[in-house]
Amino acid sequence: MLKPSNNAPMYNASMATKKKPQNNNNTIAQNRKARHEFFIEDKFEAGLVLEGWEVKSLREGKVQLSDSYVLIRNGEAWLANALITALKTASTHIVPRPQRDRKLLLNHSELNKLIGAVERKGYTLIPLSMYWKRGRAKLEIALAKGKQTHDKRATLKDRDWQRDKERLFKNN
Repeated sequence: MLKPSNNAPMYNASMATKKKPQNNNNTIAQNRKARHEFFIEDKFEAGLVLEGWEVKSLREGKVQLSDSYVLIRNGEAWLANALITALKTASTHIVPRPQRDRKLLLNHSELNKLIGAVERKGYTLIPLSMYWKRGRAKLEIALAKGKQTHDKRATLKDRDWQRDKERLFKNN
């Protein structure tokens, strides 16, 4: 029986097959301007009604939420002005519309709460982020109020002070 020498590497079955590194981050896109422009009051998770080419584009990360907003029309919620760019390999028999309105899927009670807040209290509905959850695209929307210019400055000032405070504690 042959024994391997001490300097010869042992064969390991896991070395033969290389797996793709899995992406643990399920976030597709974020609306970074939203937290700067608005006071976030309440958050909701909504599903999206998408076409096949849109799902493929989402998997490639070809979506922008920066100028998008949520409309309430005929008792339904719609994502407006979100840009989902079509891939070059999209099918030839489909004409993709990158900025079409997309229907949001919400519970009836959540929808009633949003309608009441938007119509009576003057809130705005904005998308915060888009992500994958159990293989389905979800959109995090927020009930928000707009910030004035002095509010934005105060927020930046507080953030800078928190950062400086952390530095001081870290150095001491």
